[in-house]
Amino acid sequence: MISDSVRQYLSSEHERMIDELLADTRVNGGLAPLDVERFWADQAVAIKEPFGEIPQLPLGIMMSGECVYAELGIDEDYWRYQHDEAWALELNRAYNDRAERIVGRRLLNETPEDPARQWPKVKTLADIFEGEQVWFPGTWGWWLQESAHDEAELTALLDRVDARLENLRPFLLPENWEEEKARLNALGVPPPRYRGQRGPVTFAASIYGVENLLFLIMDNEELAARFRDTILRAMLEIARVLDEEAGDTPETAPHGFGFADDNCYLLSPEMYEFFGYPILKAIFDRFSPNSGDSRYQHSDSPMSQHLPALGRLKMTGVNFGPTVMPDEIRKYLPNAIIHGQLAPFTFSRNDEAEIVAELLRDFTLTLETKGLVFSTAGSINNGSRLTGMRLIMAAIQRYGRYDVG
Repeated sequence: MISDSVRQYLSSEHERMIDELLADTRVNGGLAPLDVERFWADQAVAIKEPFGEIPQLPLGIMMSGECVYAELGIDEDYWRYQHDEAWALELNRAYNDRAERIVGRRLLNETPEDPARQWPKVKTLADIFEGEQVWFPGTWGWWLQESAHDEAELTALLDRVDARLENLRPFLLPENWEEEKARLNALGVPPPRYRGQRGPVTFAASIYGVENLLFLIMDNEELAARFRDTILRAMLEIARVLDEEAGDTPETAPHGFGFADDNCYLLSPEMYEFFGYPILKAIFDRFSPNSGDSRYQHSDSPMSQHLPALGRLKMTGVNFGPTVMPDEIRKYLPNAIIHGQLAPFTFSRNDEAEIVAELLRDFTLTLETKGLVFSTAGSINNGSRLTGMRLIMAAIQRYGRYDVG
């Protein structure tokens, strides 16, 4: 059943195409008809330059470790998957055996980490702001907790952060840094860099609380500006220290930066222009000054009100929420590769008609401009199946080609 919100973008011919592919899939024993070798050959060309002369719509869905449970018919255990490497790799190998049969590729990592080639842990922006990471059972990761709960506590926190930033290096780097740096440099292991961050609104909301942040911006502009500027100063300082440890100057350091800012949707355009935008602009001015440099944001939320601001930042890659349509994104971000816009729950519920419908919608909306990498508009969750990935591949091969009339 195709939802009305998607159906409005489709023609009767699109609906016929969906019925045809699903009927052929049923006849083929539940596997969508697909020339696997041809798909991956065309994919290799398409993914290199999504705006270029490419044969087909590039695919960005390569599954994730969250998908092993439903695929293998086992209970979810996210903690063990992240902390028991041998068990996780065993699951990945079993998953990859299925993936190889269904989609023609082994998708998940099967190689254990070499402890001798791991850099010691460096503190993060959250550590600088005294945010504690807490694991909540049943979730896929750690959650950053508040470290200030009212304006007095926030002011005191910012005082402490300012003091740390006066000499950040000894706080940021572990005691065995020099010894490990010499050893790992000799092995040729690339040093850690700082080129990605939880976005400013999401980070600030984690440190100070969602409601607190909103009221702070509305009621105490001076303190909100100090909070914003201290986040920016800390980010620049982390990058400076790590670049210097890698032997680079601002002129020789690598370019590019990316943010993940789901909570930006909570702010009005005016509030975002005040709090979030200045941080992104300063970071991109510093780390992505050239037209070809990566300027990326993930925000899997209904945050289309910020497209004009992000458009002025000249983003080159985006992954936005499933209600933000590709043509709307393209209006403000003409040069950004759009990673989307398949709703994650459409994929994880294995809603086959809706999966193909959303692909046809997004392909049609970007047919003239290209620059779409068909991906989930957010994370790939448990329940997303390899047969669903194959269905997407088949729909691309049959209906998502650029080299046919």
